[in-house]
Amino acid sequence: MSAKKTVKKAEVKPAAAKPAAKKVSAKPAAVKKETIGQDRFYAMVSEAAYFASQNDGNKKGSSEYWLEAEAAVRAKFNVA
Repeated sequence: MSAKKTVKKAEVKPAAAKPAAKKVSAKPAAVKKETIGQDRFYAMVSEAAYFASQNDGNKKGSSEYWLEAEAAVRAKFNVA
């Protein structure tokens, strides 16, 4: 007599459901701006306008550099 071995087939388990991914909020966290005084604001704008004009080769008028620098500083700081 020959002995037959029974081979069990591997049981296929259904894939486990992955947890739903967290939704990323489109709104960035509010960043609190540092408050600076008028004197510091003027100094920062003056310096930023000077370096912008030097890096650009003075292609624009000085008031354009000043307004751009003022907007950039106001975006980063609150002015008291």
